[in-house]
Amino acid sequence: MPIIDDKSQHCIPFLLERLRTHTARHSARGNTPPFFLGLNGVQGAGKTVLVSTLQETLRSEPYSLSVVTLSLDDLYLTHDDQIALAQENPGNPLLQHRGQPSTHDLALGEKVFASLAAEKPTAIPQYDKSAFSGQGDRVPDSQWEVVNKEGENTVKIVIFEGWCVGFRPWDDEALRAKWEAAVQQKETGNYQGRLGYVKLEDVQAVNDALKRYDALTDKFDALIHIDAENLRFVYEWRQEQERSLRAAKGTGMTEEQVNHFVDGYYPSYELFTETLREGVFKPAAHQSSNTAPADWQDRQLRLVVDRNRRVQEVIKI
Repeated sequence: MPIIDDKSQHCIPFLLERLRTHTARHSARGNTPPFFLGLNGVQGAGKTVLVSTLQETLRSEPYSLSVVTLSLDDLYLTHDDQIALAQENPGNPLLQHRGQPSTHDLALGEKVFASLAAEKPTAIPQYDKSAFSGQGDRVPDSQWEVVNKEGENTVKIVIFEGWCVGFRPWDDEALRAKWEAAVQQKETGNYQGRLGYVKLEDVQAVNDALKRYDALTDKFDALIHIDAENLRFVYEWRQEQERSLRAAKGTGMTEEQVNHFVDGYYPSYELFTETLREGVFKPAAHQSSNTAPADWQDRQLRLVVDRNRRVQEVIKI
């Protein structure tokens, strides 16, 4: 089923409003730095179509803004480093392949963010998911696109998109409580998730890694979250994507392989989607009103979509 864009009509006005606020805040200081937008959505929810529409609109008249998109996927570890990570954590099924927090090169992400923020010439990383029979590897940096080159328009909007963009970690006590609740639910027999099937220390490793991702999340000026009415939709959406791939290329994962693939992501969907729904910019419980940013409200847009990816609810947080 083709993905029809019914999301940009909500996202464009939100984004333009946030841009005006951003520009007004910085104009008094002389130079307005680039605007960083985080974009989160479960696999298959329509992120790619939305990003394409946002880029096309913002680059066109009357806005004529220079926009660059960076995918979290393009920050994956090199193939060699991913193999090493898997070997260092042989008992953790969540780290045996790319995907989860800790399988990305955060130092590279921070370097790219800093360079774009400083409006310097910046090479945008690329990742080839088809390399090594689908295990993937980073494209040689000599082939990366360079933005902000001399004589070019300076990038004014950075869109950073990915399945776990904006996820916030839990404290250890909350993490344990959520894991224990999932295990208990699994034991009652009425459980459709995956969190209850993995060990606490395995999800703890992912949660600990996620703490370091705040270095990127804290740079966002706004965030758009494509949420699903039912997180289980991700299995059907990912199957649809793979069927299209098999039809186009004659090869791809089987249905069983796709389900196994999504199983590896699902514990994090269960754990961290709640942190997005609460609000990425909402002050943490430990922050006093003096240290929390005063303008955290209205910086996040949440679009709740149905099985057909159609927007059912629009919430500003």
